[in-house]
Amino acid sequence: MAQDDKFKKLVSHCKEYGFIFQSSEVYDGLAAVYDYGPYGSELKNNIKQYWWKSMVQMHENIVGIDAAIFMHPKTWKASGHVDAFNDPMIDNKQSNKRYRADVLIENYMDKIEAKINKEITKAKKRFGDAFDEKEFRSTNGRVLENVAKHKAIADRLAKAMTDENMAELKTMIEEFGIACEVSGSKEWTDVRQFNLMFNTQLGNIAGEEGKLYLRPETAQGIFVNFLNVQKTSRQKLPFGIAQIGKAFRNEIVARQFIFRMREFEQMEMQFFVQPNTEMKWYEYWKEKRMAWHEAIGSPAEKLRWHDHDNLAHYANAAVDIQFEFPFGFKELEGIHSRTDFDLTQHQELSGRKIQYFDPETKENYVPFVVETSIGVDRMFLAIMSNALQEETVPDADGKDATRIVLKLHPSIAPVKCAVLPLVKNKPELVEKARKVFDRLKIDFNCQYDEKDAIGRRYRRQDAIGTPFCVTIDFDSLEDDSVTIRERDTLQQKRVKIEEVAGIVSQGISMSELFA
Repeated sequence: MAQDDKFKKLVSHCKEYGFIFQSSEVYDGLAAVYDYGPYGSELKNNIKQYWWKSMVQMHENIVGIDAAIFMHPKTWKASGHVDAFNDPMIDNKQSNKRYRADVLIENYMDKIEAKINKEITKAKKRFGDAFDEKEFRSTNGRVLENVAKHKAIADRLAKAMTDENMAELKTMIEEFGIACEVSGSKEWTDVRQFNLMFNTQLGNIAGEEGKLYLRPETAQGIFVNFLNVQKTSRQKLPFGIAQIGKAFRNEIVARQFIFRMREFEQMEMQFFVQPNTEMKWYEYWKEKRMAWHEAIGSPAEKLRWHDHDNLAHYANAAVDIQFEFPFGFKELEGIHSRTDFDLTQHQELSGRKIQYFDPETKENYVPFVVETSIGVDRMFLAIMSNALQEETVPDADGKDATRIVLKLHPSIAPVKCAVLPLVKNKPELVEKARKVFDRLKIDFNCQYDEKDAIGRRYRRQDAIGTPFCVTIDFDSLEDDSVTIRERDTLQQKRVKIEEVAGIVSQGISMSELFA
């Protein structure tokens, strides 16, 4: 299946089965803003629970907070967002369509990378098992030429972004012949900076003194609370502060469904360490975070590292974990060594001492910080794109049939178990099924379904990722046994009703993820 077709089917599936809706759809929607439906909100909450438990519950030196969205406006002056939180914007003169200049260049680079991958794919088919990809990459002329071209553009782009050289960005767009995807025109305006923060007013106070910002990241709520948290939780370095919360960015171009939105949710952890130890912890958290993604079912071949060519003003090292979405490898999570920039900036602007007293060295200092930051919405999209599958399975008559199945890890599935009476027009079956449902719903999110034939109900549960279906039939009335069906294997087995809760609980446990 073509990647574009796969992405369209994913978006369609999310709406049809109640995972994600366009916000304000009755008014034709609001661009780049989405609502999570009944199953989407459950899955999203389960993703957040998995992250929170792995960070806070599994680490005795990490605690959590929930900071307010509104913060004193000086917070964003200190962090650099007021002066430097910009993206380079460019418009096409014919279509009037607006783009991020750096993204246009990155998309051009993606085409070069696609040429490299095409050469490698062709060689794999030609040489079969004898193919040595490493040797091919280092010796093939066309591959080497494109790799050199890709690197030269990446270096040039990184320098232009670091220097905030808007003229150079436009020169590159013109030099590479980059055209508008709508009009095909290559007539562009000059590139200019666009600040991404939304602002509003405090009460009825007008002017600069009453200006507030919707936070563009959650990290600053952690930094300004560093001393409060450290003292009340009695933590010693190294220790971390975790937070899940909404952030807002007035994106120039928000696209690709929920990948880039103007209102989104972040899961961030800031890990405070002694100066000169930050690179050790940077490597530690790189390893930990990659293992977290693989544990939940993201295939290793769909994950890769991408070191930043253009470091943020606060960082001395930065790397992304990229995931292969249906539209290519894109950033899923960032791991950054933020140095002591943030705490130092807040200390200087506030005039208050924000330091840690080290009981071992008997000295005060500003800690360094290693950050892990992942978007909940991007993680949701990555999990859904990996889990949604079409496969051929035998139907009730033993013939081949196609089923749409969402192979989510059972621990994060929106519905853990569905209870299905074999038929709905037999009161005794319905009564028995209701009793089983009422018992199971105490322990986990359950669904009762009696509409349509049993095979169709199974398919409906497959499509929302339910790992277990429990069917109550006429034998259940006699022996208190039911048939439990597993989503992935399609195996069905007969068990006693009192065993069902234990089987499902064991099957959906997060314990194995943390082992």
